[in-house]
Amino acid sequence: MSTGVRVHRDAGVLTHAESLRAAYVDAFSAPPWREDEARAAEFVSRLSADVRRPGFTAAIAVRDGEVVGFATAWTTPALFPTDRCCPQVAAGLGGDRTADWLCGAREVDGLAVRPTAHGTGLADRLLDAVTADAPDGRAWLLTSVRNGRAMAFHRRRGWTQATHPSPGVKGIVVLLGPHHPARSLAPLPL
Repeated sequence: MSTGVRVHRDAGVLTHAESLRAAYVDAFSAPPWREDEARAAEFVSRLSADVRRPGFTAAIAVRDGEVVGFATAWTTPALFPTDRCCPQVAAGLGGDRTADWLCGAREVDGLAVRPTAHGTGLADRLLDAVTADAPDGRAWLLTSVRNGRAMAFHRRRGWTQATHPSPGVKGIVVLLGPHHPARSLAPLPL
């Protein structure tokens, strides 16, 4: 029962759209995310646009013909986005740090592992696959402090919390990757 990880850098990943949708629901239906079929469909719809982003990278893990996990990432644009959670990120870091630390860096947008594959090291492999060639080691992601399992996982891997949660938004925080040059400048968690 070996699990293979394949990296995609283009729209070829979309051939796995239905399997990715199913893995998304399986991975994110539990608290704190409580994602449902509609949110999984939104993810797949966004993925169709995301594959055109500069630096797009996806890693898909397959075991016995089933997608058991995936990660997606891309290069954060020089003009920091204003959609989704980006306003909270910019408010938490401030304009200069947002531009210096995140723009041009590898932004990990999603990391999902089905519960049946938890504890196997698969999340490590997926995260490594999408951040291995991060420019100057500059990788970052968002997660929720309410997800203790994810926070512990990233801390064990050397990721550093760079913001505190914004009120009322699921406890979302920015984490800087273990090789990000600004890690030592990031504030410590509460």
